[in-house]
Amino acid sequence: MEHRLQILIVMITYLGLLIMWGIYQGRKVKNDSDYAIAGRKLPGWAAALSERATGESSWALLGLPGFAYASGLASIWTAIGCLAGIITAWWGLAWRLRDEAEHFQINTFTQYIAKKHPEMGKWIRIIASSTLVFIFFFYVGAQFLGGGKTLHTMFEIDPKIGMLVTALIIIPYTVYGGFRSVVYTDVIQAIVMIIALIIGPIIGIITIATSPDIFANSIPAALSKAGAGHNSLSGAVSGFAAGTMIMGGLSWFFGYLGGMPQLSMRFMAISDSDQAKKARNIGIVWTIFAYIGALSIGWIGLALFGPQGLADQEYVMPAVMMEIFPPAIASILITGAIAAMISTADSLLILSASELSENLLDNSKSSPIKNKLNRSRLVTAILAVVALAVAYFSSSNLIFELVGYVWAGVGSTFSIVIMYSLFWKKYHGRAAIITILAGIVSWVIWIAAGLENIISSRISVFIIAGLAGFLATLFIPKKEVKTL
Repeated sequence: MEHRLQILIVMITYLGLLIMWGIYQGRKVKNDSDYAIAGRKLPGWAAALSERATGESSWALLGLPGFAYASGLASIWTAIGCLAGIITAWWGLAWRLRDEAEHFQINTFTQYIAKKHPEMGKWIRIIASSTLVFIFFFYVGAQFLGGGKTLHTMFEIDPKIGMLVTALIIIPYTVYGGFRSVVYTDVIQAIVMIIALIIGPIIGIITIATSPDIFANSIPAALSKAGAGHNSLSGAVSGFAAGTMIMGGLSWFFGYLGGMPQLSMRFMAISDSDQAKKARNIGIVWTIFAYIGALSIGWIGLALFGPQGLADQEYVMPAVMMEIFPPAIASILITGAIAAMISTADSLLILSASELSENLLDNSKSSPIKNKLNRSRLVTAILAVVALAVAYFSSSNLIFELVGYVWAGVGSTFSIVIMYSLFWKKYHGRAAIITILAGIVSWVIWIAAGLENIISSRISVFIIAGLAGFLATLFIPKKEVKTL
């Protein structure tokens, strides 16, 4: 009870300051460009830390440590896939997307694709924006659900009340300050996250080495004692099953190639080329330390509690922190894990609102609100309420199942579109539309047919969308734009 009270006090203080910080940053928003993409004037350090907080969120502090705790060494393949994708994105794509965003003066992810292929720009806006807004409804709803679940587990409050609390934290500064407020609150999350992921493993290794009555006194000993499944890079399987497992982990690489809009928007918002280089260095170094730390925390949890010691594997990080730190310090780091979840929810919310406001409503003659900034704020508020309602009244299993595959449907599909748009001059608007449709349709069919257990949809969608875009570029002529 004492630990819960300390965590609650720290959490209220932390999140209260976070809301005030977000609202303060929102005061600097003067127009729709500031609201949607921070005027494309982000310093490199802010863009890098925000992109990392958004890209990892609860995955780095809850998901990956939990996966490492449950699967042992086999979790390395997922970490390698993610790390390779992140490094590739920062090294090869970030500065290119920044330059393209400046060249085309874009405010949203879909606007870039549409302006890159203006002959089909209208249809690209409609199809791509509608797809992203629809899918991200559920994605934002899942973050509300995750917040409710976390608060329920830690404080035993009703999960639906927890969802409302999560929404009340996110909505004020996101509606008021848009992308700018989201980015600068993400910076705080990224700092807390990396502190937890660096200090936690160091103290954890010292703790297990000096504690007598625990499962194991080192990470290698814990992996060995937990059984062959934990101490094998193939998860104690062989042949096709081992190949499928390894490829499934490595397949996370494909989603990082520009295809996740909430990440690419951070690249596009960087102010200049010099800042892009600084952002690249910060983003890559942060990721290397974070992934080593996340895996280590999972394995330290194995040493402390044994393979059957936790009822929910995804709470290994809070359990480890409470075990190795005094309650006051553990409370701050655990609050960082909860706040990390918020960094995804607010990013997805503002991205969806910007796509709807800038690409669908902006071209509608019937739009009743002519001031773009006010309209963007209103749309953000409405989307937040709708996403909360979706989470509140829908089956949590249904939503989480959908979100679990979003990295394939959105990430793998739009990664192909972005890669072709950046590196293939012959790629055109008609091919872009076919790529998007092929990726989304194949994603739905693949999941519905139950093929996910054979080959990850992150791989299949990337290949199918890539092949569709390639063939469409070669065999379907580019639509000619009439000029006067």
